[in-house]
Amino acid sequence: MQPAEKPDQQGSLLVLAALALPVGALAGLVGAMFRLALQYADGWRDALIAQAHGAGLAGLFCVLGGCAAAALIAAWLVRGFSPHASGSGIPHVEAVLHGEVPQAPFRLIWVKFVGGLLAIGSGLALGREGPSVQMGASIAHLVGRIFRRGWPDCRTLLAAGAGAGLATAFNAPIAGAIFVLEELVRRFELRIAIAALGASATAIAVARELLGHAPDFHVDALAYPTNEITPLFLALGALSGLAAIAYNRVLLGTIAAVERLARLPVELRAGLIGATVGTVAWLAPGLVGGGDVITQRTLAGAEALSMLPLVFLLRFGLGSLSYAAATPGGLFAPMLVLGAQLGLLFGLLCRLAFPGLDIEAQGFAVVGMAAFFTGVVRAPLTGMVLVTEMTASVSMLLPMLAACFAAMLVPTLLRDAPIYDALREHTVRQERERTGKGREDRC
Repeated sequence: MQPAEKPDQQGSLLVLAALALPVGALAGLVGAMFRLALQYADGWRDALIAQAHGAGLAGLFCVLGGCAAAALIAAWLVRGFSPHASGSGIPHVEAVLHGEVPQAPFRLIWVKFVGGLLAIGSGLALGREGPSVQMGASIAHLVGRIFRRGWPDCRTLLAAGAGAGLATAFNAPIAGAIFVLEELVRRFELRIAIAALGASATAIAVARELLGHAPDFHVDALAYPTNEITPLFLALGALSGLAAIAYNRVLLGTIAAVERLARLPVELRAGLIGATVGTVAWLAPGLVGGGDVITQRTLAGAEALSMLPLVFLLRFGLGSLSYAAATPGGLFAPMLVLGAQLGLLFGLLCRLAFPGLDIEAQGFAVVGMAAFFTGVVRAPLTGMVLVTEMTASVSMLLPMLAACFAAMLVPTLLRDAPIYDALREHTVRQERERTGKGREDRC
């Protein structure tokens, strides 16, 4: 049993709870604006590619040049104004919360917004949640500084702002709060829990005024699976765990390979990756970008069985290559694409192999999203709640539990590090190389 709060501690908690509300509102506003800007950018990119196809070879070079230029400018913004804005941002937030690196200057907010818009809008296979999480954390830190709070309160607000950013990115307020406790701080802290709940609530209240109330993905009503099918979900979880190990290793290997090209400026490396993505965009415009359209199509069961392996492998490699460009952009959304495709492919194969069972392949796609996420991140509660909120499909909760159990077990037994642990170590190492010291810039 925890001791009762002292009066001064209760007063501090009330101030913290009061500050968490505007932190969430601001994070929700910025995150919603970022989502809307990305929607416009995606539409503009698709229209530009459609027009360019009518111009032949000149149109091809226009698309390649445009994608390369956008990625190059995004990398230049990061290098020139805010190196901490590189990549997802979640590893940096975790490192700040653990006192391993300093909090980034507040110019990170606009660099992350503009750089993420350029990178994801140009077609790089990156997620909106990384920028939203890091911008939310920076907004919270700014509020803490304005109100002259000490480091413990600033740390709590920073975590809550990060959770509000994730909640806004996927319209998933409960997952945002759980993510803070399960992944960012990795233990239950009462003050952080209260602040995270308040921030996520106000973030979604503001964001839904701009984005609407509907879940991110529409999934037709799914029947509760029978007990005879449960072993198949366990098998899907084990397969997802193995695929997650491969994904983590390919991602880290791609980052290392691109960084070995140190003689090339980081902007040029990003431009070359952007041109590569532009080539894919020219050939298959629907396969680039964050991937929400692909995920929705997969959850609707509209992907042909013969094409699923090819699309899965393409997105698998495209996501790793895009992240290695060192532009702003996250991993969650691309992971959800891969998980849905892996689940649908497994479900369709099971339906062929076991025609006597009543198998809904779309249900396996929903479960696959949570299982693959769990295998990569090792945050099963966040994965299950996130997918449930995004799809409004509660009938898959028990299968998710079984699949996430196996997806968590397999990589752990094989001693594969969670992706954000590995990326956090990479972030800390880069910070030490950049500054030559590990001091903290606490508020």
